[in-house]
Amino acid sequence: MRRVFILDGYIDEPTCLGVPPYISPYPRYIAGAAWDFDPQIQIIYATIDQIRNKTSLLDVADKSDILVVIAGMAVPGRYLSGYPVSPHELLRYLSSISKPIKLLCGPAARYGFGMSGGRSVTETQVVQHIFDIIATGDAELIVFNLLKNKLNKDAVDPSLCRSNPQMIQHFAVKGARIVTQHPFFPQYLITEIETYRGCSRSVTGGCSFCSEPIKGAPSFRMIDEICSEVAALYTAGIRHLRLGNQPCIFSYMAHGAGEEEFPRPNPEALEHLFKGVRMAAPDARTLHIDNANPGIIARYPEECKKIAKSIIRYHTPGDVAAFGVESVDPVVIQKNNLKATAEEVYQAIRLLNEVGSQRGANGLPELLPGLNFVFGLDGETKNTFALDYAFLKKIYDDQLLLRRINLRQVIPLPGTRMSQTGEKNIRKHKAVFQQFKRTVRETIERPMLQRLLPKGTLLKGVYAETYEGKLTFARQLGSYPLLVGIPGIHPLHQFYNVKIVEYGYRSLTAVPFPLDVNTAPRETLEALPGVGKKRAIRILAKRPFTTFTGLINALDDPTVASTIKEYIQAD
Repeated sequence: MRRVFILDGYIDEPTCLGVPPYISPYPRYIAGAAWDFDPQIQIIYATIDQIRNKTSLLDVADKSDILVVIAGMAVPGRYLSGYPVSPHELLRYLSSISKPIKLLCGPAARYGFGMSGGRSVTETQVVQHIFDIIATGDAELIVFNLLKNKLNKDAVDPSLCRSNPQMIQHFAVKGARIVTQHPFFPQYLITEIETYRGCSRSVTGGCSFCSEPIKGAPSFRMIDEICSEVAALYTAGIRHLRLGNQPCIFSYMAHGAGEEEFPRPNPEALEHLFKGVRMAAPDARTLHIDNANPGIIARYPEECKKIAKSIIRYHTPGDVAAFGVESVDPVVIQKNNLKATAEEVYQAIRLLNEVGSQRGANGLPELLPGLNFVFGLDGETKNTFALDYAFLKKIYDDQLLLRRINLRQVIPLPGTRMSQTGEKNIRKHKAVFQQFKRTVRETIERPMLQRLLPKGTLLKGVYAETYEGKLTFARQLGSYPLLVGIPGIHPLHQFYNVKIVEYGYRSLTAVPFPLDVNTAPRETLEALPGVGKKRAIRILAKRPFTTFTGLINALDDPTVASTIKEYIQAD
């Protein structure tokens, strides 16, 4: 029996995320291709974090016939539950593995290893000697052909790409069950769902730094195919989904896609898509989106209002439409062929605020925009930072809401026009960028967070992931979840309802709700409004309490007792 070992080193691309708690389509398609060739093939899936923690898994990989490594960060991100594999780790872990045919796929195979924003990639040739195949094409097709040709690697084209999305229809369904091998399965795993490949703006070359236009014009998956994949994932036990693997969800099945830079959206198709996904996964606890083109929303407001309402009808609250703003500097927009002007972005932000700002059942607004800015682009000057800040200040002053402001430095990818500019603007404006980030966090992000989620707001279903000292970090599942710090050591890998008590620049401090004062750690008690260290010690000394009156008597200030009443239970 053949054995295929899939090592997920995690990927982060402009339209696809595969860093935990996300699992990208890559391992699912690859597993599906192998099982489509032979249902009896043994497939073992492991993440790079499992290898980091248990290197004996490499012995299993060494006994396989094919070892597929998925890797590559094409856009910089902030991660909590895992970090993409580095080329040095691959050299350390895989150099001694000799039996299987080793195949590298993902952004690392196509462009090299992006390690952080503001730095050029580490070229693939650093690890080339430990791999038999560098798959610049679609790994699922290459694995299928490798099996078909009885592991003759010379008979396989490493640049082989699918000619249409229907080629992966069976792979997507048959590979769905590989998710059961992910260490975060089932309750804390989000599957990234691809709706189409390619970018409508490829007709004009697209943004200078982005790899998506290289994939060509949009090639849409059919609604029934997407829903069949979702149904297979749901049957396997998945309850968290994101339709995020596309440049713009509002452009799915758009009229004129492939011919026009800004095709007219198709509200009927989006209604059928989201309704079909919800029917395929009726009890999905997360159903979110990702990317949206503000240029499309500004040009077609009525169609996009209908689409936003369809999304809200079937999704789960706390959803984020990530706008690739990049810059509002007209010079930078023109030199880098960016997708929208400042006015168009503003119109798109206002539209989503009008439709999606109402608070949902989990404590967050239904659907709000998030803004992505990229620095280091061609034409950038110090004035660029001033214009970007003025734009953000206007949004805040106009009482509009944003779920996220992402400020990052570009990774100049080979094959994009940005590779010609390289790192010169990044180096030139390094200090300006750091100061800009600090100013935005202090004067925009933190006040925006306070406006978005006032103290006392109940957030439902935050999942405890890790500790830092005596602080438990947790997040809700979904697109760009807010980081919640819960004072005290609380059991990990559990869901909590929490109430907000304080704010960081990009995070929240909250306490479990309702808080049992008879069992809560001292650090948690101290975080309650008005309590602090001395009163927390007094509570610890006099508990257990059987009534709220007993707690009032233990405190020296009835006002404090009244304030914390909405956070606690005393019996």
